Amino acid sequence: MTNPRHNFSSYANHNPMFYDEMYVSAHEPREHYQHLHNLLQTFEQSDLAKRQQASDLSYLHQGITFTVYGDRQGTERTFPFDLLPRIITAKEWDIIERGLEQRLRAINLFLHDLYHQQKILRDKVVPRELIMSSRHFRKEMINIDLPHNVYVSICGSDLVRIGDGSFAVLEDNLRVPSGVSYMLTNRQIIKSVFPRLFQNYGIRPVDRYGQALKSTLHSLAAENTNPTIVLLTPGRFNSAYFEHTFLARQMGIRLVEGQDLVVHDNVVYMRTTAGLQRVDVIYRRIDDDFLDPEYFRADSLLGVPGIFGAYKAGNVVLANAVGTGIADDKAVYAYVPRIIRYYLGEDPILNNVETYILREEKARKHTLANLDKLVVKAVGEAGGYGMLIGPHSTPEERDKFATLIQENPRNYIAQPTLKLSTAPCLLNGELVPCHVDLRPYILFGKEVTIVPGGLTRVALKRGSLVVNSSQGGGSKDTWVLNQ
Repeated sequence: MTNPRHNFSSYANHNPMFYDEMYVSAHEPREHYQHLHNLLQTFEQSDLAKRQQASDLSYLHQGITFTVYGDRQGTERTFPFDLLPRIITAKEWDIIERGLEQRLRAINLFLHDLYHQQKILRDKVVPRELIMSSRHFRKEMINIDLPHNVYVSICGSDLVRIGDGSFAVLEDNLRVPSGVSYMLTNRQIIKSVFPRLFQNYGIRPVDRYGQALKSTLHSLAAENTNPTIVLLTPGRFNSAYFEHTFLARQMGIRLVEGQDLVVHDNVVYMRTTAGLQRVDVIYRRIDDDFLDPEYFRADSLLGVPGIFGAYKAGNVVLANAVGTGIADDKAVYAYVPRIIRYYLGEDPILNNVETYILREEKARKHTLANLDKLVVKAVGEAGGYGMLIGPHSTPEERDKFATLIQENPRNYIAQPTLKLSTAPCLLNGELVPCHVDLRPYILFGKEVTIVPGGLTRVALKRGSLVVNSSQGGGSKDTWVLNQ
């Protein structure tokens, strides 16, 4: 007796409040999902289960993991991967691509201005107090000139679909954006699991990312036709260490820790078996605080003493630049549409999500009165930490956050609880709709490169809106169609 084939009768009865990536309406798939929809109906449940198992084993054997700090069950986890791809049309991607490039150009102009003339503060487009009160604003960066005035070379902005199906930016990840290694490994695995489907769909490639990243870093080196580029990692206990090793291999560059580098006369060198070798560009995966104990946290054992002095002298390039975290601040995020208009004279192609700045009394009162309906975020946290999801919270949790907001309103923003779009996922052998977002990756050097697709993060718990891997989320492969 064969196992029953999959059908979408239960899936199609998904909550109509949410935009569904696959369905226009009950039982009517979107045109670009039609081929996948038809194929899935031919599979027996056992066949899909075997393919999911094969993909899970591939992740395990490759050591594709992430770390959850403070978890009693152990910190090291295999990264959850959902077998079914998320598909984006060429027309949609064109809007995303233009919007992301516009956004990053404006952010780089904003950062250069903040650390030089500060015109945008004098013109009161962005409040001076908001900038100066942020722990991510680095006074040490004032009047330091960077190659091509590029502060953010690698960016991963999080996008969500809102109710009408359009994309909006939820937040910008500008310091040390992670996850691109999962995007690349997802593609490798799905090509082996669904080879014919992949070949027949007409999907844009993502496998050139490693070389595009290396070219971007190369373009930042001052007048050096053959620069030495390294990737600086905090070490194997960091949550993204797999990604650090993966990207170093992809680019064919050395992976180094702080102890592998030394500074002499404001020049950075790498220790090798053949002696010291000068380093020109560093792709750093270490936060500002831990980068140089002589300038920032004196107790840091992860960074390199004197590296910031070499940076100030223009003898080494750091990507991303020190001080980019000010534009990563979730309160500053709310001003990005104004920043785009101020520097580019253009309306934003991609909108922000509505955001309440809780340092403002009116917004704070509204938020405190509606904590059960809103999402509250700490401005400097990531990974789903420091966050309250009002509709899913307890009275005790809301009371705790009300106190935190009143004690330090600058440290929090609030947003409406978003109706994240849903996409088909295979959970325990059943096809169900799960909430997703999208993190495309933008490279900014002499040229702008945006990999077609990105990391689709998915909430792999029924009804959950939290897609972060540290909070039980996983990922999907993202297919951008050629046409």
